[in-house]
Amino acid sequence: MADSPLHPVFAARDGTGIPVTFVTPATWADIRNRLDARSRAFAEASGFEPRPGRHLLLPDPDGALAGVLFAIENANDSSADPFRVGALPTLLPARTYRFAEAPPDARLADPRLAALAFALGTYRFARYGKSDEPMARLELPADVDGEDLTRIAEGVFLARDLINTPANDMGPAELEEAARTLAARHGASFTTTVGDDLLKQNFPLIHAVGRAADRAPRLIDMIWGDPSHPKITLVGKGVCFDTGGLDIKPESGMLNMKKDMGGAASMLALAHMLMSRKAKIRLRVLIPAVENSISGSAFRPRDIYRSRKGITVEIGNTDAEGRLILADAFALADEEQPELIADMATLTGAARVALGTEVVPFYTDDDVFAAELARHAQAQCDPLWRMPLWRPYDQLLDSKVADVNNVSSGGLAGSITAAMFLRRFVTAAKTWLHCDIYAWNQTTRPGRPEGAECQAARALYALLTERYR
Repeated sequence: MADSPLHPVFAARDGTGIPVTFVTPATWADIRNRLDARSRAFAEASGFEPRPGRHLLLPDPDGALAGVLFAIENANDSSADPFRVGALPTLLPARTYRFAEAPPDARLADPRLAALAFALGTYRFARYGKSDEPMARLELPADVDGEDLTRIAEGVFLARDLINTPANDMGPAELEEAARTLAARHGASFTTTVGDDLLKQNFPLIHAVGRAADRAPRLIDMIWGDPSHPKITLVGKGVCFDTGGLDIKPESGMLNMKKDMGGAASMLALAHMLMSRKAKIRLRVLIPAVENSISGSAFRPRDIYRSRKGITVEIGNTDAEGRLILADAFALADEEQPELIADMATLTGAARVALGTEVVPFYTDDDVFAAELARHAQAQCDPLWRMPLWRPYDQLLDSKVADVNNVSSGGLAGSITAAMFLRRFVTAAKTWLHCDIYAWNQTTRPGRPEGAECQAARALYALLTERYR
């Protein structure tokens, strides 16, 4: 089914890998008694304790590596991290490993997630440095689909690479080239609308946001799959750098704005997963790609623009630019009346205040879809949390001179009102989903190194492949 070999981190399943034995505080006494006398004595002499994250390399009689002990949380621990195993590639020598058989109460709850975490833990951003450091490899656990894990890992690595690349090497044209390369790999059609052609093709909001930069704004449009299959459209915010425009950000707020195209990167990752799987959908990917810069042609506070949808928008703040470019892309997507329009966007600081950096708030008015997404988010260790589209807050977007303002009055409920702004531009699609992602790991956690992160894509991939087999 896959269009590429297994990911390099995965080795053939032949049982020759060095065994990794998982222990918990509850199972350690039993597993210790099952060790041979030499390994048991070595563990005791080393002072090994089964605290989650601890590991011990066990030697054989000749001093070679015979096995690994790795401590994880108890099975009933509600704070257990399903990605704990993702720490192993940074701890172990560059050898090939396998998950050892263990007593029933000491087994991993989900070997598939553990294998994926192991793979994601091997990620290194090496574009500007050496990448020849050997890495640990893993024999795939029994009954784990290596082809599916490969497409997921490839997608996540693609998103991380794109987001980690600094803006001087990842502008709208470079983001277009990355999307074009992906389209060519999977045989998708590909078009772009660039610069002043955005006005000719009726994308005024994308043009307004991006026109001040010396790198032309554009709308990237990729289509793949059988036209008779259900239409699924993915929209990703592609602000390649965000100064805030004339409402300029402070230094601290601008430092990580290379990641403001994280929504586009995550949607390209999801598109790769779906196309590689040959999902039975007709997939469309729309990426409005801009740089929000400052020059004499920058759009201004109190400017008013008529969107592609016909809705007039007053600019209350030029640093709320992402929702503007998404609005025109939504309007285009909605014209096809697809089954689903889903977007990912690094949209609001309010989302981080509400849920922090690790949990993604999502919005939809489709209760069935929301329940399915929440279920898959938990199963895939890709955390999302549904937030309300609270209708009384709609009035916070009122404008005295236009149909809507792009920011709420009073500065409260910022993530909710941003979602409600976007919702106005989808009227025909059966289901709409908005994910307000962060796309960045503040610190290193197992399987999730500090830096760029692909959020929400794995959960949505699981949902779509379950629905459209």
